Amino acid sequence: MKQTTWVIRLEDAADNTAIEDLQAEAFGPGRFARTAFRIRENVPHRPDLAFVGLVGSRIAGSIRLSPILIGDSEALLLGPLTVSPDFKNRGLGKALMRTAMNAAELAGDGIVLLVGDAPYYSPFGFQQVPPGQITLPGPVDPARLLVALMNDAEMPVGAVHGGY
Repeated sequence: MKQTTWVIRLEDAADNTAIEDLQAEAFGPGRFARTAFRIRENVPHRPDLAFVGLVGSRIAGSIRLSPILIGDSEALLLGPLTVSPDFKNRGLGKALMRTAMNAAELAGDGIVLLVGDAPYYSPFGFQQVPPGQITLPGPVDPARLLVALMNDAEMPVGAVHGGY
């Protein structure tokens, strides 16, 4: 594995085109039909919880967290976490995850939801949502619906909606 030195910083407006290009490359045009993407539609991500990973001046990865409601509980939807194929399997995704989750916890947030692979995300505190506890406005494999609880938050119950 080739070692790479990452610089992780907050995303800024000038990064948006590069981030959109990364997402298109990683997820393709079908990404807009996915439930998680639909929840984020018209909901701006939190600028204090959006980070990019750089190699030199090149954006090699990004992560964003967006505000959602789960029932009456304020929460965050993680994603997308995107890493350029040129830099996969070198630790950038994990570095972005640690940065974003630490920032959310320090900001006082308590609940982060995502759709993803449990083996990858469980080291960051994610667990499978108990069946029927949280519902999304579209199809999701229940085994991939994961939640992390921080700052003494309790497991939320209810339907997910974008924004607070």
